[in-house]
Order: sequence, then structure tokens, then C-alpha cells
Amino acid sequence: MRWFWNWGWIVGYAALLALSVVWVTVQNQGPAQEEQPEKITLTFRHFWNKEHDKPVLAVFESIVRTYEKAHPNVKVNFESIDQTIHREQKLKSEMVTGTPPDMFVLFGGAEIVPYARSNRLMDLTDFLQDTGLKEQFKDLHHWTFEDRIYGLPFEGHAEPIYYNRALFRQLKLEPPKTLGEMDEAIRVLRENDIIPFAVGNEDRWPAGIFAHYFMDRYAGPELIDRLVEGDDQASFVQESYLEAFDHLELWIEEGAFSPNANDLSTEEAIAQFTEGKAAMYMNGSWDITLLQNEDYPDFQNEIGVIPFPSLFPGEERSLAGGYTIGIGLSSDLDETKKQSALELLGMFYTPEVQTRLVYEGLRVPSMKIDYDSKKTGPVFAQVTELMEESTSTFLPYDNTLSPEVNSSFLKVIEDMIGGRIDAAGALEQIQKSSVRYWKLRRNTAAE
Repeated sequence: MRWFWNWGWIVGYAALLALSVVWVTVQNQGPAQEEQPEKITLTFRHFWNKEHDKPVLAVFESIVRTYEKAHPNVKVNFESIDQTIHREQKLKSEMVTGTPPDMFVLFGGAEIVPYARSNRLMDLTDFLQDTGLKEQFKDLHHWTFEDRIYGLPFEGHAEPIYYNRALFRQLKLEPPKTLGEMDEAIRVLRENDIIPFAVGNEDRWPAGIFAHYFMDRYAGPELIDRLVEGDDQASFVQESYLEAFDHLELWIEEGAFSPNANDLSTEEAIAQFTEGKAAMYMNGSWDITLLQNEDYPDFQNEIGVIPFPSLFPGEERSLAGGYTIGIGLSSDLDETKKQSALELLGMFYTPEVQTRLVYEGLRVPSMKIDYDSKKTGPVFAQVTELMEESTSTFLPYDNTLSPEVNSSFLKVIEDMIGGRIDAAGALEQIQKSSVRYWKLRRNTAAE
């Protein structure tokens, strides 16, 4: 009995000690056993690979790195791709197969319609409502389909004419207000061995800017609206558009554009303008950062900004532009990825980021913010003033036309510049592509 009590006490003590060790161990291991956040990788595709895009890329990359630092479990993979390949080839294919990137840069307007209709773009309507962001944007109607919002613009843009005031003064030319005055200016410039318009059409769409301005001036905005909506009574092959394309063809024949324009890059065309070889340059406001000459520091002070001329004196000179460059999200994200992507998206759209885009990238803000135009340089200030003064604007046709029709539109302009097709033939090709598009669209809708 005595033996039992002696050993019983020892066994009891050992058991109590073991329990104590277990309890302490459990307490100490508690935090280590907490569930770790799931590792997430988001893909973000952009086409900020041109020289003028570097400031924009730097802004967005800095935001992403800040987000990653605050969320160690999230990795954002940037993918850079040529804009035309992204918009006309890769993204289209991915949308069909349901394999787009998680986040991507795209254009509003006609481009988002097939993606929204097929439920490939994430509906951001509730996100905007919950965050209170909706009322902070200047214009979202190019991102709206059937009263739902499918993307957000991070900048606006305008497509004016930039001209070299010094050259115009030298040749005693006034900034043209009508197409007749521009015709005369082109003649004088050619006589003096100066390229009237520096054009780099390597990416095809820059020359399309001239085409849509001519079409707007000769036919007004109503006809393109009817064509975009599929009106059977409207056609690209009609008198006003033929006059517009005839005028464009006249400029091509008279040497109004850079020689071999289809083979020139944007940067090469801008070099012709900034070096004084060309008197004018027409493109989007995103190119302002490149309109400088290191050998001539005051060159920006000699740049004037004007709208494309009107057909007749006194007519309104509407401005092409809008808030169409933005970011969309794939609708196929699981809940964890979706929350991370939306949180990152919210970080892109703040007054601080918009201010950086203005001052660092010279981009027109898409949100309602205040900034000092005196700190943006003389060219940006003129562009924003022109935008504010313009009583009429229209969406560039490469954003208005369906991607299929737009591809034909840009191709025939390229062919016109290359001397491979005339004005009438170009319009016939666009009309054929439009007929094919609407036939397929209606057949698909009927199924």
C-alpha cells in the first residue's frame, strides 16, 4: 500500500507537469497557427510602351508596388503589349475563349459593347455606388451599356492641330479656320519645301484622325450616328462622305503628309515637327510630353493649338476627343481575386493619382479635380482651354465604329496614303464591312 502511494504521487505529479507543458505549448503556438492569407497573382495588361507613355506607366507602377507592399500575399504581373495587337487581335480572341487578363487597359465606346454583352467584362456599377466614386467622374457614358458601367476612364483626350508659330510667321500664314484656308497653307508650305503635316501612320490609326475630321466636316455627326446604330437607310457610300474622302485624297496627292507616312512611327513624325521640317502635327493630347526640342528649349512656346478647320467660314469647329481610355476587369475572377482587383482599382482612381497624371504625364484628368494649368506648360494649357471652349465634341471614329468596321476603316485610309485605293473604292470597302458586321450581328441576335 505504501508502495502504491509513493509511486501514485510521482505519476500524478508527472501527469500534471505534462499537462502544463501542453497548455503552454498550445498558448505559444496560437498565433503561428493562424490562417495565412491566400497567395494571389493578378495579371495587368497595358500598352504603355511608347515614349510618351513612360510617365503614365511610372505612375501606375508606383501604385501597384505600394499595394503589393501593403498586401504581401498579392503579386501583380504587368504585361506590356502593342496597342493594336492588344485591341484588334489578342483581347478579342481571349474574350471569345474567356481567358482575358484579370485587369487591362481598353477603350470605351463601341469597343466594350461586345464584351459587356457577352458578360466578359466585370460590372462595376455596384462598386462605384459603394465607394461613392461615380459622381467624381466627368463622363462615364462611353463606359455604360444597358445602364450598367463596365470600365473606368483614367484620362480624357483631345485631337487638335499643333502648329509651329515661327514657321507660320516666317511664311506670313495665319492659322487656318476653314478647309479652303488650310488648302492654301498646304500649297505655300509645299512651295517652301516644308512638310505640311507630320504623320506617323505605322500603327494605322493616326491617319484615321484626318479621315474622321473630314467626314464630320462634310456630313456632320448625324450620319455616323445612324451608321453606328445599324440604320439600313444609311450608307458610307454617299455624296457627303465621297466629298470628304476626295478632299483627303487631294491632300495625299499634294504631299500634305510626311513622305512614307505609313512606315513612320509616332516618334519619327514628332521629330519632323519639333525639328522644323514639318509645320503641323495632329494627334491626341497624350503626345504633349514629346513636343519639345532639346536644341531649342523655347520650342514649346512657339507651338500653337487650334481645332481642325470648318468647311465654311463661321461654322462650328467641333473637337474630336472624350473620356475613352480606361481600365476594365475580367468578369471571371473568383471572389478572392475580385476583392483584390477592386481594391487595387480603387487606388488608381483618387484625386492624388489624377493630379500626378496631370503634372507628370500631362494627361487630361477624367475625374473632377483642381489643378494649376500654369504648372503644366504652354501646350497642355492651350489644349485644356480649347476643350473647355469647344461647344461641340465628338467621339473619334475608331472608338465609335465597331471593331470589325473600324479595322476596315483604318486599313483603307492606310491604302489611300499608299496610293493603293481611291476615295470611292475606300468607301465601298468600309460599307461592305459594315454590311457584313450588321448581318452577323442580327443573325446572332435571332438565334
